[in-house]
Amino acid sequence: MDSTILAKIKTALRVSTDAFDDEITDLAEAALLDLGIAGADGESVVLTNALALRAVTTYCRMHFGAPDEYDRLKASYDEQKAQMSMATGFTIWNRSEAS
Repeated sequence: MDSTILAKIKTALRVSTDAFDDEITDLAEAALLDLGIAGADGESVVLTNALALRAVTTYCRMHFGAPDEYDRLKASYDEQKAQMSMATGFTIWNRSEAS
């Protein structure tokens, strides 16, 4: 996980200590895998796109600790994932498998 992305997610989670870095990194990687299952090319896009980073951050907020707004965060993440899976700039479906 890129340290800049981790820092941005930690800021969104209001976490200032390094004690949760492993947990947050695991959550972010899980979000990227989940986005990948939906066809969104997560990791490469997150490095350059604020919308993809927002989806990963929402996923992390949804699963970090015991959020009071889990249902709202889940609905938001699901909507972000659905939009990304339908947009050609975020998907892997239209890319050639051959290099």
